[in-house]
Amino acid sequence: MGTKVLTMLEPLWQGFPPVDPLAVSGSASCTLPPRYESVRSARKFTRETLQGWELDDLFDSVGLVVSELVTNALRHAILAAPEHADATPPARLHLMRWSQRLICAVRDPSDDSPVAGEADSAAESGRGLYLVESFSDGWGWHPLSGVTHGKIVWALFRLP
Repeated sequence: MGTKVLTMLEPLWQGFPPVDPLAVSGSASCTLPPRYESVRSARKFTRETLQGWELDDLFDSVGLVVSELVTNALRHAILAAPEHADATPPARLHLMRWSQRLICAVRDPSDDSPVAGEADSAAESGRGLYLVESFSDGWGWHPLSGVTHGKIVWALFRLP
Protein backbone atom coordinates (compact mmCIF):
# COMPACT_ATOMS: atom_id res chain seq x y z
CA MET A 1 0.00 0.00 0.00
CA GLY A 2 1.26 3.45 -0.81
CA THR A 3 2.46 6.04 1.67
CA LYS A 4 -0.54 8.25 0.85
CA VAL A 5 -3.01 5.61 2.09
CA LEU A 6 -0.98 5.04 5.25
CA THR A 7 -0.92 8.80 5.91
CA MET A 8 -4.70 8.98 5.43
CA LEU A 9 -5.18 6.22 8.00
CA GLU A 10 -2.74 7.58 10.58
CA PRO A 11 -5.42 9.33 12.72
CA LEU A 12 -7.16 5.98 13.13
CA TRP A 13 -4.02 4.52 14.70
CA GLN A 14 -4.46 6.96 17.57
CA GLY A 15 -8.04 5.68 17.91
CA PHE A 16 -10.00 8.50 16.30
CA PRO A 17 -11.25 9.27 12.80
CA PRO A 18 -9.60 11.93 10.64
CA VAL A 19 -11.03 15.38 11.25
CA ASP A 20 -9.32 17.45 8.55
CA PRO A 21 -12.16 18.40 6.18
CA LEU A 22 -9.65 18.96 3.36
CA ALA A 23 -8.28 15.44 3.67
CA VAL A 24 -11.56 13.53 3.63
CA SER A 25 -14.59 14.24 1.46
CA GLY A 26 -16.77 12.05 3.65
CA SER A 27 -16.39 10.26 6.96
CA ALA A 28 -18.81 8.28 9.08
CA SER A 29 -18.40 5.92 12.00
CA CYS A 30 -20.49 3.86 14.35
CA THR A 31 -19.96 1.85 17.52
CA LEU A 32 -20.58 -1.88 17.32
CA PRO A 33 -21.96 -3.43 20.52
CA PRO A 34 -20.54 -6.84 21.51
CA ARG A 35 -23.29 -8.87 19.81
CA TYR A 36 -23.33 -10.72 16.49
CA GLU A 37 -26.37 -8.61 15.54
CA SER A 38 -23.83 -5.79 15.11
CA VAL A 39 -22.84 -7.31 11.76
CA ARG A 40 -26.32 -6.60 10.42
CA SER A 41 -26.23 -3.09 11.92
CA ALA A 42 -22.83 -2.45 10.30
CA ARG A 43 -24.15 -3.53 6.89
CA LYS A 44 -27.19 -1.25 7.29
CA PHE A 45 -24.95 1.64 8.35
CA THR A 46 -22.68 0.97 5.35
CA ARG A 47 -25.61 0.82 2.91
CA GLU A 48 -27.06 4.11 4.19
CA THR A 49 -23.66 5.82 4.16
CA LEU A 50 -22.87 4.68 0.61
CA GLN A 51 -26.32 5.81 -0.55
CA GLY A 52 -25.67 9.23 0.98
CA TRP A 53 -22.38 9.40 -0.92
CA GLU A 54 -24.08 8.18 -4.13
CA LEU A 55 -21.92 5.05 -4.16
CA ASP A 56 -24.78 2.53 -4.07
CA ASP A 57 -23.15 0.41 -6.79
CA LEU A 58 -20.28 -0.48 -4.46
CA PHE A 59 -22.46 -1.91 -1.70
CA ASP A 60 -22.20 -5.58 -2.68
CA SER A 61 -18.41 -5.63 -2.36
CA VAL A 62 -18.10 -3.08 0.45
CA GLY A 63 -20.95 -4.66 2.43
CA LEU A 64 -19.32 -8.09 2.20
CA VAL A 65 -15.95 -6.74 3.34
CA VAL A 66 -17.53 -4.79 6.21
CA SER A 67 -19.38 -7.95 7.29
CA GLU A 68 -16.14 -9.93 7.33
CA LEU A 69 -14.14 -7.27 9.18
CA VAL A 70 -16.86 -6.79 11.81
CA THR A 71 -17.37 -10.54 12.22
CA ASN A 72 -13.62 -11.01 12.76
CA ALA A 73 -13.51 -8.19 15.30
CA LEU A 74 -16.43 -9.64 17.22
CA ARG A 75 -15.31 -13.26 17.02
CA HIS A 76 -11.62 -12.82 17.77
CA ALA A 77 -11.43 -9.63 19.84
CA ILE A 78 -14.73 -8.88 21.52
CA LEU A 79 -16.60 -12.13 22.17
CA ALA A 80 -13.48 -14.31 22.52
CA ALA A 81 -13.20 -13.45 26.22
CA PRO A 82 -16.76 -13.31 27.60
CA GLU A 83 -15.45 -13.06 31.17
CA HIS A 84 -14.09 -9.61 30.26
CA ALA A 85 -17.11 -8.49 28.23
CA ASP A 86 -18.01 -5.60 30.54
CA ALA A 87 -14.47 -4.20 30.46
CA THR A 88 -13.88 -4.75 26.73
CA PRO A 89 -14.38 -1.63 24.63
CA PRO A 90 -16.69 -2.12 21.67
CA ALA A 91 -15.53 -2.37 18.10
CA ARG A 92 -15.96 0.67 15.87
CA LEU A 93 -16.57 0.89 12.12
CA HIS A 94 -15.15 3.83 10.17
CA LEU A 95 -16.01 4.62 6.55
CA MET A 96 -13.91 7.29 4.87
CA ARG A 97 -14.24 8.62 1.36
CA TRP A 98 -11.67 10.50 -0.65
CA SER A 99 -12.05 11.60 -4.26
CA GLN A 100 -10.70 8.30 -5.60
CA ARG A 101 -10.75 5.95 -2.62
CA LEU A 102 -13.06 4.50 -0.01
CA ILE A 103 -11.67 2.95 3.15
CA CYS A 104 -13.53 0.70 5.55
CA ALA A 105 -11.76 0.32 8.87
CA VAL A 106 -12.75 -1.63 11.96
CA ARG A 107 -11.14 -0.86 15.29
CA ASP A 108 -11.11 -3.55 17.96
CA PRO A 109 -9.44 -3.96 21.38
CA SER A 110 -7.26 -6.97 20.50
CA ASP A 111 -3.51 -6.56 20.06
CA ASP A 112 -3.35 -9.80 18.04
CA SER A 113 -2.56 -9.44 14.36
CA PRO A 114 -5.14 -10.69 11.89
CA VAL A 115 -4.09 -13.84 10.07
CA ALA A 116 -5.41 -14.76 6.66
CA GLY A 117 -6.08 -18.49 6.66
CA GLU A 118 -6.21 -20.73 3.67
CA ALA A 119 -9.57 -20.69 1.94
CA ASP A 120 -11.12 -24.10 2.51
CA SER A 121 -14.40 -24.40 0.63
CA ALA A 122 -15.57 -27.13 3.02
CA ALA A 123 -14.96 -25.09 6.19
CA GLU A 124 -17.70 -22.97 7.71
CA SER A 125 -15.27 -20.27 8.79
CA GLY A 126 -11.73 -19.08 8.10
CA ARG A 127 -12.35 -17.40 4.75
CA GLY A 128 -12.95 -13.87 6.05
CA LEU A 129 -9.65 -12.20 5.21
CA TYR A 130 -9.43 -14.18 1.96
CA LEU A 131 -12.78 -12.59 0.98
CA VAL A 132 -11.58 -9.15 2.13
CA GLU A 133 -8.52 -9.54 -0.09
CA SER A 134 -10.60 -10.80 -3.02
CA PHE A 135 -13.28 -8.09 -2.95
CA SER A 136 -11.19 -5.03 -2.03
CA ASP A 137 -8.26 -3.36 -3.75
CA GLY A 138 -6.07 -3.92 -0.71
CA TRP A 139 -6.21 -4.41 3.02
CA GLY A 140 -3.96 -4.14 6.02
CA TRP A 141 -3.84 -3.52 9.71
CA HIS A 142 -2.01 -1.39 12.21
CA PRO A 143 -1.76 -1.50 16.00
CA LEU A 144 -3.27 1.43 17.87
CA SER A 145 -0.77 3.69 19.54
CA GLY A 146 -0.89 5.61 22.78
CA VAL A 147 -2.94 4.43 25.72
CA THR A 148 -5.54 2.73 23.54
CA HIS A 149 -5.03 -0.99 23.07
CA GLY A 150 -6.07 -2.81 19.96
CA LYS A 151 -5.76 -2.46 16.24
CA ILE A 152 -7.34 -1.13 13.08
CA VAL A 153 -8.03 -3.54 10.22
CA TRP A 154 -8.81 -1.72 6.99
CA ALA A 155 -9.76 -2.38 3.39
CA LEU A 156 -9.34 -0.01 0.47
CA PHE A 157 -11.61 0.39 -2.55
CA ARG A 158 -10.74 2.47 -5.58
CA LEU A 159 -13.68 4.59 -6.67
CA PRO A 160 -14.83 4.74 -10.30
